[in-house]
Amino acid sequence: MDLDGTLIHSDLLVETALALLASRPWLIFSMLVWLLRGRAYLKQQIARRVTFDAESLPYNRELIAWLRQQRASREVLLCTASDTVLAEKVVEHTQCFDGLFASDGVTNLSGRHKAQALVDAYGEQGFDYVGNAMVDLRVWKHARAAIVIERGTKLSTLAAKFCTVERRFEHKAGGIRAWIHALRLHQWIKNVLVFLPILAAHRILDPESVILTALAFLCFGLCASSVYLVNDLLDLPADRKHHRKRHRPFASGELPLLAGLPVAALLLVAGFGLALIVSRPFVGALLGYFILTTAYSLKLKRVVMLDVIVLATLYTSRIVAGAAALHTKPSFWLLAFSMFIFLSLAMIKRFVELRTLLKGGKGKASGRGYDVEDISLIQSMGASSGYLAVLVLALYIDSTASELLYSHPHYLWLLCPLMLYWISRAWAIAHRDLMHDDPVVFALKDRTSRVLLLLAAIIALAAI
Repeated sequence: MDLDGTLIHSDLLVETALALLASRPWLIFSMLVWLLRGRAYLKQQIARRVTFDAESLPYNRELIAWLRQQRASREVLLCTASDTVLAEKVVEHTQCFDGLFASDGVTNLSGRHKAQALVDAYGEQGFDYVGNAMVDLRVWKHARAAIVIERGTKLSTLAAKFCTVERRFEHKAGGIRAWIHALRLHQWIKNVLVFLPILAAHRILDPESVILTALAFLCFGLCASSVYLVNDLLDLPADRKHHRKRHRPFASGELPLLAGLPVAALLLVAGFGLALIVSRPFVGALLGYFILTTAYSLKLKRVVMLDVIVLATLYTSRIVAGAAALHTKPSFWLLAFSMFIFLSLAMIKRFVELRTLLKGGKGKASGRGYDVEDISLIQSMGASSGYLAVLVLALYIDSTASELLYSHPHYLWLLCPLMLYWISRAWAIAHRDLMHDDPVVFALKDRTSRVLLLLAAIIALAAI
């Protein structure tokens, strides 16, 4: 029985390499040196340095059930090119193998090496082999029968040229819908914030400004989707322990891990390529966003309180970028309001996660630095931050800045009770465990939130 792509819908070398880079990114240079000594040595060195959880892997449940039936009539062994240290943990967890063949730091047990090891142990056609890739054809040449895990019919057709195909297991890989999910296109709604500067400056009817801002929106979407892909690849163990995130395409094995990084690189190049069309200041703003969000994915999201401040800053950076696209300076009032309101939303996100853990009987968030005891602290700080955002709005309305842009700035006072109600209601819903774990998604789907946004737009137009 093969492991990568067969027993599990994943690849342990890719998984462990990503896990090591997530904790110690500077070791990428060491990996290149290890690779010069062979793939087996590379796998061994990575395996020695990572914390590996075999329980959370995306197993092929149908295949495991079949394997356990087979143990009543024949010996079942795991035969993998993964390192012995990792393979032993898989064997221990699954409890459905009678033995193990694996790479040992010297021999990479793949292809002809795997075939030779099995022939030496059982003789020509003395074994049946379960595999999923073209490289397994080298093993099936010496096997009595083939059990094929495939995404079509090509592999089993080729295997049938060498031995009897005993059984096929179909693995349906994720298509366009899986990629849309992985790219999180619904999250692009956050990038609407780049339009706030053009709205605040009352330049929405200027065609050039609209085109530049629309391009800025697209650039942020491409860059954000690139980062989302990398984040999902680096956060696989934590995502698989999360009640919702475990269904993400990479965590569940729906999409191949090796496809993630090339697609992420392509999106990033496209995003910055379009940014050059917008303006140089915008390129700088987009680069700052990319650096900060990458640092968040690698490290900062695990630092208590700093993570939510970074999230609020990432939202605010979109406003800064929108202003950069128009060659203008962002309003102090707009930036202050943004930081406080988005800090409150980031706190809601953490609050909901901890409430879910509390209900599940867990004490600590996986991949985070929070404990369930922090719930009351986060709730008080988050609600306070939301109310401070309303205070900033009130001070702006009473300033000379509003008088320069609005004919009837006193109308804007009606925005304050709307904001107070929305913030209070959002926290009440979160307290009752009815909030989506992403407050932005909640705001989009919640009818009351959409009505309040429409009322706020009407008030702002009347004030002009």
